[in-house]
Amino acid sequence: MRHRAEYWAVCAVRRLVAFMPGRLVRTAGTLLGLAFYAIDRVHRRIADTNLATAFPQRTAAERRAIVREMFGHFGRVLFELLKFSTLTPAQMCAAVEFEGEDRARAAYAQGRGVIFFTGHFGYWEINGIVQAIRLEPMGVLARALDNPYLNDLLERVRTSTGNSVIYRRGAVRRVLRTLHAGHGVAMLIDQHMHSPDAIYVDFFERPAATTSTLAQLALRTGAPVVPVFALPLPGGRYRVIYEHPVAPPDADTPDAIRHFTQRCTDVLEMYVRRHPSLWLWMHRRWRDAPLPADVPGMFPETRADESEA
Repeated sequence: MRHRAEYWAVCAVRRLVAFMPGRLVRTAGTLLGLAFYAIDRVHRRIADTNLATAFPQRTAAERRAIVREMFGHFGRVLFELLKFSTLTPAQMCAAVEFEGEDRARAAYAQGRGVIFFTGHFGYWEINGIVQAIRLEPMGVLARALDNPYLNDLLERVRTSTGNSVIYRRGAVRRVLRTLHAGHGVAMLIDQHMHSPDAIYVDFFERPAATTSTLAQLALRTGAPVVPVFALPLPGGRYRVIYEHPVAPPDADTPDAIRHFTQRCTDVLEMYVRRHPSLWLWMHRRWRDAPLPADVPGMFPETRADESEA
């Protein structure tokens, strides 16, 4: 019953925001995020601890400001995604500016498929939706939400422009088929992992358990790896930035998977450093740090053995 209640609540909000002007949608999302900032003490503390580790030069007041902005941002992410999913393809493309699009097209032109990666940063879901229109549909690696009704809704949103969702079971085979056909796949690389595929690379100069799947797939298939990030612009618009493909290590490089994963993580860190309030600091990225016990909040922890979301 709780799952059904959550589902109908989200559906009601989605119907409501479809008729709301963009400014009001963003305001409502911000207020939701700030409400959880006020009541979700545990994740507020996790975020502050993570920021203190990543930016030791920041004062406590500066960290509080970033955490508050982050909560507001993720409230907007939710409301704006629901609003965006009600737009027509033409309206979606009109709301987005693209930078470095030629890099993505050049990667596709190699004919080996493309691996896109990003993190829980900015407007990653909107990025995936509109990329299917601007370039071509792709496979999105994801974990299923615990609420099956909300998962079905999110899947409908993700696939509304032609993308497919690739869940964990049988993911490698589907990804390989997609790449061998010359198409793209997208994944997130910023979640803590416990699985055997996890490797430790430095993130903000501190070891973090990271998925090795991206590097393994890239080295196995030769598919170019393109970082992509979606940033907010004034007036409810977005900028999608395709960075230069991450160069793979030389074939004879020892521990090539770790080196490749580190290079990708470095690109993500560069964006988080530039725009710290756009990243999910309440996630326990470094699990060896002493942090408060988890309690229900706005952003429950993802399952530790599944990094793609």
